[in-house]
Amino acid sequence: MNGPFHALPKTKHHFTKLLKQCSATRSLAGTKHLHASILSSGLELTHLPSAAAVAYAKCGHVSYARKLFDEMPERSSLLYNTIMKMYIQYGSSYEAIKLLVEMVRLGKYEPDNYTYPIVIKACTDLNLCKLGIVLHGRTLVNGYDMDSFVQNCLIAMYMNFGEVNAARKVFDEMWERSVVSWNTMISGYFKNGYAKQALAVFDWMVNSGVEPDCASVVSVLPACGYLKEIEVGKRVHAFIENKALANNIKACNALVDMYVKFGSVKEARLIFDKMSDRDVVTWTSMIYGYTLNGEVMNALDLFRLMHFEGVRPNSLTIASLLSACSSLKDGQSLHGWTIRQKLECDVLAETALIDMYAKCNHIELSLRVFGRTSKKRTVPWNAILSGCIHNGLVREAVELFKQMLMEVVEPDEATLNSLLPAYAILADLQPATSIHCYLIRSGFLSSTEVATKLIDIYSKCGVLESAYKIFNGIPEKNKDIVLWSVIIAAYGRHGHGETAVSLFKEMVRSGVKPNEVTFTSALHACSHAGLVDEGLNLFHFMLENHKTSPCADHYTCIVDLLGRAGRLDEAYNLIRTMPFKPTHAVWGALLGACVIHENVELGEVAAKWLFELEPENTGNYVLMAKIYAAVGRWKDAENVRDMMNEIGLRKTPAHSLIEVRNM
Repeated sequence: MNGPFHALPKTKHHFTKLLKQCSATRSLAGTKHLHASILSSGLELTHLPSAAAVAYAKCGHVSYARKLFDEMPERSSLLYNTIMKMYIQYGSSYEAIKLLVEMVRLGKYEPDNYTYPIVIKACTDLNLCKLGIVLHGRTLVNGYDMDSFVQNCLIAMYMNFGEVNAARKVFDEMWERSVVSWNTMISGYFKNGYAKQALAVFDWMVNSGVEPDCASVVSVLPACGYLKEIEVGKRVHAFIENKALANNIKACNALVDMYVKFGSVKEARLIFDKMSDRDVVTWTSMIYGYTLNGEVMNALDLFRLMHFEGVRPNSLTIASLLSACSSLKDGQSLHGWTIRQKLECDVLAETALIDMYAKCNHIELSLRVFGRTSKKRTVPWNAILSGCIHNGLVREAVELFKQMLMEVVEPDEATLNSLLPAYAILADLQPATSIHCYLIRSGFLSSTEVATKLIDIYSKCGVLESAYKIFNGIPEKNKDIVLWSVIIAAYGRHGHGETAVSLFKEMVRSGVKPNEVTFTSALHACSHAGLVDEGLNLFHFMLENHKTSPCADHYTCIVDLLGRAGRLDEAYNLIRTMPFKPTHAVWGALLGACVIHENVELGEVAAKWLFELEPENTGNYVLMAKIYAAVGRWKDAENVRDMMNEIGLRKTPAHSLIEVRNM
């Protein structure tokens, strides 16, 4: 027999030694050669099949390893562990679980502190939460619950299942916590949406004298970026510099990403430029930073440099660039590049292209890209629904949603968030009722965000009873500021100012802090209902108790409120004391009030500013002419109309729309 092992004596000791070498070097050819030598040696080598099975398992030859394993009359816990680990490494976690069941059923071989981490990992991969809890129980019974390796795996498992409290309980009960234990808690908290707890655990780790490693900083930096914790992020940055991690590509990538999330693109670029090695993640993070900051040209320049340096962009890179493209020419160039790189069928790239063309107001190109997708994935459907609504094709969006259901594509919450604005624009009760029934049947109405949009739909349809019924059915703890703002605006829009103010006060009592939008909704309600004192009290409450800087909308509401009540001098004095330059909406509110009360003097002041701010708005000229006509100043009214003619303005004719629906 020829080969590298031919000269060696055929003894059990040497075969065992060589098989271990093959296992260590992952040499499949050497393992096969030795296996053939064992079979042809004629020696009674009873333990060698076990060593050969281990070697095949380490080399990834699953079928050979399992065949030898099944043929063995005697096995060991070590061999069971090796085969189970092999299954997990090569994507057959279910087979690893089956092997554990067989091991326990036979009763001859007990799972040990190496077995449990392997099968706990299998449960994690298969998302078998209940079985994972059972395995946790067995570790308690068999006395392995205080083994740090087992505990680390349990923490990772519970974090993957979203069972954050269970993971924390395991962590709190640990006698010895390694850096891996801390890292697993930090990354687990962040992935489950507990960014503040992730930072707290990191601080606890440092204060406990445990020195963070590269995995620690990579786990904590995303939490810093998410929470905008600049000071903590800079401390971690300094730690990276001091501990010679500045050349570690993963740590540097995490730093770039963090500064991008802070909006500190210059800081991110400084780190980027200092990096000796950059991968596609580095480039993509920096490009995303520029697009997020509105620096589209810098993003495109960096993309060209990336291509020049031979780094192949991925679909996420393309998606980041496409999301920033407001120019059809740039978007089409990127589309062409995507096709040449054979990335056009990637779901991220497809979705970004649909979105980009829609934002460039070329929905026909969005539909063309969408027409080439597989139609079986939810995300492109969400993009085309949103794109249709962005381009005013609300009925088409509703029909596409029906087609989506017929194609048996599962909508998600993002689908409904993309679609529901179409029903609000339609303001038609029958479709609104139909989508309401669908939301109940599908369970989506349990989402506060979806429920908020449905309340807005019923409000636009004028059915406040249904809107309030949905609002009232949401638990108090789930009523956020957006939900309160929508229901307050709903009542205000339909002239129920007292109810809107009452809801506002109820919101404040419940502990929800009003924001700029909520105040605007409440002030609009007061204005529409003529609740002067309530509106002024609310305005002063906003300034004194919430330290909110009033915006143009707030002043517009108060000017409109005072103007409708005939308190025009107060309205004008308020405009004169505004901390910023009055907008056309503020002057428009005053001019509208002057029309109602036929106040020529203040009307001329408001009109003068409006002619300057909105020279092409015919409505302002018409209103001023109306004031002159009301007080008999026909010559001045004619002069205003002549001004319109000189500028070349023509009043837009009104129109009405009657829809006939086939029942």
